[in-house]
Amino acid sequence: MMTFGLIALIAGAASALMFASIISGALISLVLFYLAPLPLMVASIGWGPFCASLGGIAAAIGLGALFGLPYCLAFAVTVALPAWWLGHLVLLGRQVDSPIPPPATEAPAEPEIEWYPVGRILLWIAGFATLTTIAALLTLGTDAEAITGTLRRGLMRILRAADPQVSGEADQFIDALVTVAPAAATIVSMMTLTLNLWLSAKVTATSGRLRRPWPDLMTAELPPMTLAALCIALAFCFTGGLLAILAQITTAALMMSYALTGFAVLHTLTLALKSRAFWLGSTYAVVVVFGWPVIAMVILGLADAVFGFRERFLRNRQPPPLPTS
Repeated sequence: MMTFGLIALIAGAASALMFASIISGALISLVLFYLAPLPLMVASIGWGPFCASLGGIAAAIGLGALFGLPYCLAFAVTVALPAWWLGHLVLLGRQVDSPIPPPATEAPAEPEIEWYPVGRILLWIAGFATLTTIAALLTLGTDAEAITGTLRRGLMRILRAADPQVSGEADQFIDALVTVAPAAATIVSMMTLTLNLWLSAKVTATSGRLRRPWPDLMTAELPPMTLAALCIALAFCFTGGLLAILAQITTAALMMSYALTGFAVLHTLTLALKSRAFWLGSTYAVVVVFGWPVIAMVILGLADAVFGFRERFLRNRQPPPLPTS
């Protein structure tokens, strides 16, 4: 029990230090800030969600005592809560009864376990990214005018610090940045949470602490109602005001979820290619370098959700049934 508590405290302290490093203003602190959920996620997956909850509570209390209540709440909402819950979902499973019982002469087989679907975990990640971004924006104001005004003044200060001779021509550039800032923040939050969860699972699998088989990521698919939620969020994007900003954040998170399933579709559809590694590597490189080609992955994920490309492809690759006579 002492070892368990020590692991929880170490994970919480590491996450808290990485989260608080942003105060230094150093460039490396930005990387540490985005990787802050990683130690708690490793603790949650490797030693159980209770371990992550203990470490997260201790870290939040420590940050609150040192830096004040806002840091405590920010850490709890953006780091501790996602790490605890996502780690819980990774280990969540249920026994599936076999439809054909084994013969009486054979020993009973081990029960088959159905693990929580990867697609639903992606949806939870999108929810946490949305929650984090909305909470951050609400600290700037409680209405659209206050939020955009605060963002505009902040961006203007950054530009003037870099170039004191900023002219009025930068106004259009600032307005464009203010418009895309909520969606961009949601995308960054979505990708960093996904990366942290993947890294934590890899770490626990390498150390032998992962208590479930590695999932087949190529089969990841979002629940059918996600498409309807995306359409509703898109419709609200044209309303205006704070509701439109919240809808844009939700839309960005759901679109990134479909982009990730689009990569899963790409991995499936390229199974028959001899140069599969080259095409996959080139795709990832183009997306990382330029960014905007991720739209193609969004389209591919949406198309698979509507037309079922992976299911058709895998069905056509199955060998024909053996003759019965």
